Amino acid sequence: MDCKEFEKLIPSFLEQKMDYQTLKSFVDHVNKCAECKEELTIQFLVTEGIVRLEDGSSFDLQKELMSRMNAANAKLRRNEFFLSSGVMLELLAVMGIIGFVIWILL
Repeated sequence: MDCKEFEKLIPSFLEQKMDYQTLKSFVDHVNKCAECKEELTIQFLVTEGIVRLEDGSSFDLQKELMSRMNAANAKLRRNEFFLSSGVMLELLAVMGIIGFVIWILL
């Protein structure tokens, strides 16, 4: 995907409505692309800044954006852990079945 396609995903990221694969691609790209990171920052500052100004609460939007990126990275790490755990369990199950079949045949 090019930068224009990733920029279209920014609202979904800000609303936290991305599936695992899209989130992974998005975060990987934004971490490597200064242009997209800047666009994400701008859109976040505008959307969140307006809300905060309207309700009169104090805010540190840069810190909040970093917090949201950290949360996305943590979610990706959790998902990767569960995916790798699932693969390991499947391998153990297959090895157990093979061992059982060999035991029966002997």
